Amino acid sequence: MMSTDLGLREIDACLFDVFGTVLDWHSTVTRQVARLSKGLLLEGSQDAVDFAEEWRAGYYAHVKRVSQGGEGTFNADIMHRQILDDMLTTPRWSHIAEVWGESDREDLTMIWHNLDAYQDTIPGLTELKRHVNILALSNGNFRLLLDLAKNQGVPWDGIFSSELFGSYKPNQKVYQSAAYHLSLPPHKIAMVAAHRFDLIAASSVGFKTIYVPRPAEDSREVRESMCSKKDGGEVDLVVKDFEELAGLIREARRS
Repeated sequence: MMSTDLGLREIDACLFDVFGTVLDWHSTVTRQVARLSKGLLLEGSQDAVDFAEEWRAGYYAHVKRVSQGGEGTFNADIMHRQILDDMLTTPRWSHIAEVWGESDREDLTMIWHNLDAYQDTIPGLTELKRHVNILALSNGNFRLLLDLAKNQGVPWDGIFSSELFGSYKPNQKVYQSAAYHLSLPPHKIAMVAAHRFDLIAASSVGFKTIYVPRPAEDSREVRESMCSKKDGGEVDLVVKDFEELAGLIREARRS
């Protein structure tokens, strides 16, 4: 069977990326930024999309720099606020800066604490939790991840924030620290993500890797080209959603 060949039966813990894999930051931030813009960004407009994507691009630049040893905060709330303030000094967005005061900017930063769940997230994780330990392994700070789980009812067994480990994914230290605190050898852990870079890094420390394509994550070319190692790809398994993954692990445990 496919699931047995991949060693799914021996997985004790599945670690999940959160932003973009478990929760839909793109739709939520795009919508909420427009709603808080006092009419300057129309809901559903390209400007609202561009604002959300530029904010996220700033996140990636920060994470890449810090994970490689550069300077910067390990706290995603502080990071999101710094990126927002920087964006509002640029020519494209400076007109919005005039209407977004301190309290508005605090509200904007808190958008990231209440992101929509994908349709398969809660049912898939709830079923998966019956068979393995499920935990977040995210670049979000702990309070941010706690609020996200509480607000959306994400049934984690535990939360690992990279902030606690003094770096960001994809630094190997983050994955190795999670394995240490789980008291598990790497091959008993699977990293589940919608980002190729995250899974490549997890694989480098011995984790199993499971790719879940999401519409706003990775490029279309990457999403469509991802395949399992048995098919010549870079990850152990590609699934369409969490419910498929839960089904595969359930069947592996029964076999």
